[in-house]
Amino acid sequence: MPNPTRAQVHVDRPLTNISIAHIQSADSFVASRVFPIIPVSKQSDTYFRYNRGDFNRDEMRKRAPGTESAGGGYNLDTDSYTAHVWAFHKDIDDQTLANYDEPLDANREATIYITQKALINREVEWAKNFFDVGGGQWGTDIAGHASVSTPGTQVIHWNVAASNPITDIAYYQNAMLKATGFEPNVLVLGKAAWDGLKNNEEILTRVQYGGNNSAPAMVTKQALAALFEVDEIVVMKAIATATAEPTATSFADAQDYIGNSNGGLLCYRPPSVGLMTPAAGYTFAWTGLLGNSTFGTRITTLPMNHLKSDRIEIESAYSQNIIGADLGVYFTDLVP
Repeated sequence: MPNPTRAQVHVDRPLTNISIAHIQSADSFVASRVFPIIPVSKQSDTYFRYNRGDFNRDEMRKRAPGTESAGGGYNLDTDSYTAHVWAFHKDIDDQTLANYDEPLDANREATIYITQKALINREVEWAKNFFDVGGGQWGTDIAGHASVSTPGTQVIHWNVAASNPITDIAYYQNAMLKATGFEPNVLVLGKAAWDGLKNNEEILTRVQYGGNNSAPAMVTKQALAALFEVDEIVVMKAIATATAEPTATSFADAQDYIGNSNGGLLCYRPPSVGLMTPAAGYTFAWTGLLGNSTFGTRITTLPMNHLKSDRIEIESAYSQNIIGADLGVYFTDLVP
């Protein structure tokens, strides 16, 4: 008597304990970590800019009995922001929803999908406007060079033995502190720049445990932040699909890092945001739109009766603005 075949006793179906989705970690996205978020009630408005020199000028004078004290004032002007609204949706039709197999969850998947799109959008916009600038946006622009280091204009590529990233960062920290009164405390690096930095000979020597050359050099962002005397090293690891959606199903779309992988930005980020608080940049998040979170986003479910579908939609309303161009030093080609 013939035995039953596999096909007769088992019908393939999705496993309930695993599913595969390529969802990037929120930690890979840096835009809102570099430009802190300020919730704003209006979509567009103005804010004041103070003249930093007026606050740092020594104008106190000796006062003789019965005379006026020395006095002064400060100048200010205004700048503005406009929080543009970005939006994206995923439709779930009734027929598809009725045929969903476990462990798939249409609403949950759609929410994760559109949230990922919002994170990518904010990262792409930040990188395009403030990290892939090619010079001119920030107060100081520094180019990497194969063998020449000219303080104020050039550094040696950080993956070259002759380079000294610790000295480079200290130089520009001192330059910014002298010019503005604020010391940069965040170093943003593209992925290639980070890889070059953590394999730099000077860095590996400095992080050896107890100076024991046989011990492994544990190069972490926290360890290098301590070496550079900054609060945080932020590495841009988020990726985006570089090609349009193909007509046929494909799992091999071209991906690339968001932002200049060889670049870097040394900047000042305040411990907390507020009035009269300088920063390299801020993200103005419009929270006044009904339902918007403190990040300026909202997710809604809309019945699309004419399509016999539900629409899961995300809106993101924000404006990324440079506040202090002199509080940023931009590096190109930190590695070749």
